[in-house]
Amino acid sequence: MMRKDRLYRLITHLRDGKLHRAADLARAMDVSERTIYRDMETLAASGVPVQGERGVGYWVTAAITLPPLNLSLTELEALHVGLQVVGEAADDDLSQAARTLSAKIDAVLPEERTSAPASWGFAIYPFADAARGFQHLPQLRQAIRARQKLKLHYDGTDIVVRPLQLDYWGRVWTCVVWNETSHEFNELRADLIAECSILPGLFVEEQGKTLADYAERKITL
Repeated sequence: MMRKDRLYRLITHLRDGKLHRAADLARAMDVSERTIYRDMETLAASGVPVQGERGVGYWVTAAITLPPLNLSLTELEALHVGLQVVGEAADDDLSQAARTLSAKIDAVLPEERTSAPASWGFAIYPFADAARGFQHLPQLRQAIRARQKLKLHYDGTDIVVRPLQLDYWGRVWTCVVWNETSHEFNELRADLIAECSILPGLFVEEQGKTLADYAERKITL
């Protein structure tokens, strides 16, 4: 497993707000505890509100989804893309300016975060990986708002899903869906979607397939 994928899996484990011991996380990821310690330091530096220490365990202290601030999701997406492009620039001054601006954005993130993230979006995922998912965000947003199903070619497989919610993880966007193919909830990474098409017709909410059902399921896990 690539490190960036392991970091994403760690976030999904920690997202339930419960205490997770390093030994348990190491077994789940099939790595050493020392690797988990390093990964936790990376996540904290990337802005994930993770707390804990060796010998005790780790947990997330606040919601990880992107706060609304005073911008729309589309405006935040545009700002995010622009900062990433400039941050990768060969011009050292422009690159540093992008990181400084990123730090200023951090300053207005939710107050319940106990420590300021070290520049949102710059630490975990390389820009090339994240950029692959940007092309699908308009269709994902449109389908969520209109309650339309999507046909996706995702991670090598064709699936039909009901898109429910977009979340932001620091360079990577995910979409909570009800998977019509496997009959379960999934959190799909936008950068792993190879093809995306909106299907005709609208879906109606059905018990067991809604965002509220997903949230309740996360609480009980």
